[in-house]
Amino acid sequence: MRHFLLCLGLALSPLAAQAGEIDSTAALSALTQPGAVLIDVRSADEFASGALPGAKLIPHSNIAARISEVAPDKNVPIVLYCRSGRRSSIAQDELQALGYTQVINAGGYEQFRLARDNHTESPKCTQC
Repeated sequence: MRHFLLCLGLALSPLAAQAGEIDSTAALSALTQPGAVLIDVRSADEFASGALPGAKLIPHSNIAARISEVAPDKNVPIVLYCRSGRRSSIAQDELQALGYTQVINAGGYEQFRLARDNHTESPKCTQC
């Protein structure tokens, strides 16, 4: 019983609702919406070594100061990614604190790139 209450307490705690949860499915869906913005919050060196097509570079440490350059509308879908999902989680929290309403953490570059590539591949014919 104590284990159940501990699990229930953790599930209902503020930690469970942190903005940092990675949701690549929601990120892929958001990118299909008009005006959606894809932001790479890694460093300039990481961005130069490979980035997703259409991504804007705004390092996570500059996100609050520079977000209005690419997303002046606080209701536009914004998808963030970094190397692992940690920096994009930090940026997500900052943007939500600024009043941005549709901010999604896509997680790490490699994982999201694979998810995006798999999502855009044409379906295989199963009746050929």
